[in-house]
Amino acid sequence: MHEVLQSHEVQSSPSWNIPIHSGREQQAIILAGGLGTRLRSEIADLPKCMAPVAGKPFLHYIIAYCQQRGITKFIFALGYMHEVIEKYLGENYPSLDYQISIEEEPLGTGGGIQLACAKATEKNVVILNGDTLFEADINALINLHAEKDADCTLSLKPMHDFERYGVVELNEDATISSFKEKQFYENGLINGGVYILNVERFLAKELPEKYSFEKNYLEEFYKDGKMFGLVQDGYFIDIGIPEDYKKANKDLAK
Repeated sequence: MHEVLQSHEVQSSPSWNIPIHSGREQQAIILAGGLGTRLRSEIADLPKCMAPVAGKPFLHYIIAYCQQRGITKFIFALGYMHEVIEKYLGENYPSLDYQISIEEEPLGTGGGIQLACAKATEKNVVILNGDTLFEADINALINLHAEKDADCTLSLKPMHDFERYGVVELNEDATISSFKEKQFYENGLINGGVYILNVERFLAKELPEKYSFEKNYLEEFYKDGKMFGLVQDGYFIDIGIPEDYKKANKDLAK
């Protein structure tokens, strides 16, 4: 039953067809409501997650990554042209256990996650961006999250010579020590966009309807000491700009 609720650097190659299962049922929220404004020169009038990459919508690779890591339940947080994504899911994933959360107007990443979390059936959910593929070890994230009894656990990707992303710094106990603004960095850890989130504690924050998950949740509440980071150096690509969208087409064609 499908319910509806109204970089430039890659240090490894994508590792498809490598099943990594935890033996635990996991639920993922995929943020797939982006407009893809900066990709207009490369794609037609499509949601960003539906941009064709090596012959398939980019969303295909996100779902495949999740399934290979043992994720069995999905919530798709949709907005712009949600009908296109719903049609694709209905035609291509008839047996997938998923729900749909629809933003009637743009709510920001935080608002989108908050709306989708109302559909969650698990204590903790995996959060992923629909325009980024980061082959983080989800089971390692889940284990750290459980060990630390965390509110939120972030996947962090080492990057070199970049200015497109801000930097996340860690303390020795893996708590977040700071978030730094976007500028040029020779080396640093970026937020890889894969999170493990405690749903009840997140919703208890009573944040506004529209807000940024990164700015108004992560950067506002990390000082509470209940957010942790795990450094992982898997394949990473963000298709948000034309240059990296073209790179994704080359990488994932392999």
